[in-house]
Amino acid sequence: MKLKIIYYIFICINIIFNMTAYSQKESKESENKLIQPEYLKSGDTISIVAPSGVLNNFENKIKLAIDIFESWGLKVVLGDHIYNKNGHFAGTDSQRIDDFQNALDNQSIKAIWCARGGYGAVRIIDDLNFNNYLKKPKWIIGFSDITVIHNKLNNLNSESIHAIMPSGIESLEPSNESIIKLKSVLFGESLSYSISSNKDNKTGTSEGVLVGGNLTLLQTLIGSNTELKTDNKILFIEEVGEYAYHIDRMLYSLKRAGYFENCNGLIVGQISDIKENTTDFGMSINKLILDLLKEYDFPVLFDFPAGHEKVNYPIILGRNIKLKVNLSASKVVFIN
Repeated sequence: MKLKIIYYIFICINIIFNMTAYSQKESKESENKLIQPEYLKSGDTISIVAPSGVLNNFENKIKLAIDIFESWGLKVVLGDHIYNKNGHFAGTDSQRIDDFQNALDNQSIKAIWCARGGYGAVRIIDDLNFNNYLKKPKWIIGFSDITVIHNKLNNLNSESIHAIMPSGIESLEPSNESIIKLKSVLFGESLSYSISSNKDNKTGTSEGVLVGGNLTLLQTLIGSNTELKTDNKILFIEEVGEYAYHIDRMLYSLKRAGYFENCNGLIVGQISDIKENTTDFGMSINKLILDLLKEYDFPVLFDFPAGHEKVNYPIILGRNIKLKVNLSASKVVFIN
């Protein structure tokens, strides 16, 4: 009789243990599950807002952006304060918050396109509420200063799109690949890139969630609640208008913060318009990066065409990718 009781107690304990383990596993999987906004379709509405710098002489740029989206069958609405001016910024912090928050909360809006970067997103990010966004996610598009918002979304396990903005659209033809590929991404077509060879590439094959953005902003956010988590992920960086020693300093800041310790790979986008210093830094940007990463064995891909230049390919941050880096053509494949 005692043996039967002990046996049944053992069975009950085992059932409870398995149920607890399953629950914890399910909770962990739920925590790590990536949020993918719905792809767009004809008739959907996209909002253009300005969370950062002031839009001086932007009327033609915004008109061109509207024309492009309407040619795709989309409707476009503008933030109420998009043309406001407050010194460096597109309106006061509260006005920029209102426009972005309204776009986040309005369920009829299926995507948010940031008009430009510059500076200002870090001033408002902590006052934005993403609760309604998480219930009905939508694509948020931009780059440069918008890295702040991308980081926030990544920490919420949500995908977003690093891509061109109206600020750079005036000099582009509608047939520009950056525009065509943005449409492909928004409407749910598969995305992959074949990148020409660079002799400095560090070869290898890797897989992981793609994160990152503008290097200055990545450094700025270290130690904050929008700091990136790079473990088992692939990091993307781009930069413009900096001295080589500034880039070196920022990368060392990321290194000291542990960004490369368990990283699965690095994609180096456009490092543009490097300023000349009175004292030469002594090595190229590529060599600077390779020297800084010499103790790590993950692949490094140079010259990915994304950043502050006319060709600015869209990439899906928060999406799992396969990275294959060769001295010949390399591949970046986004996994649906």
